[in-house]
Amino acid sequence: MKVRGIRGAITVSGDSADEICEATHLLLNSMVKENQIAIDDLASVFFSMTPDLHSVFPAVTARKLEWHAVPLFCMQELDIEGALPRCIRILMHWNTEKSPKQIQHVYLREAVKLRPDLKIS
Repeated sequence: MKVRGIRGAITVSGDSADEICEATHLLLNSMVKENQIAIDDLASVFFSMTPDLHSVFPAVTARKLEWHAVPLFCMQELDIEGALPRCIRILMHWNTEKSPKQIQHVYLREAVKLRPDLKIS
């Protein structure tokens, strides 16, 4: 079995804990659904947020979903001029037999602008 990466991103309209958690929940559920992921097959999940978001760790949402055995890591994105603001990104490391071409990356809301070259939801 190989470890594959699944990318996802979503934007929020403001820096509030409730909005960040709601958006993270939507993105996590979309990534799991699109790829038919069993949570036990996740090796780890990295979360990042742009520097304009700092009200809550997005990994809190995964813990509320009872992802207690999945290693989670949060970090801040680089502060690059012109970058998409108020953006939450996720990188899941998934143990799967699927090929890279079978992976469905998920970009929601304004984040669809980040990877127009990928098949996105």
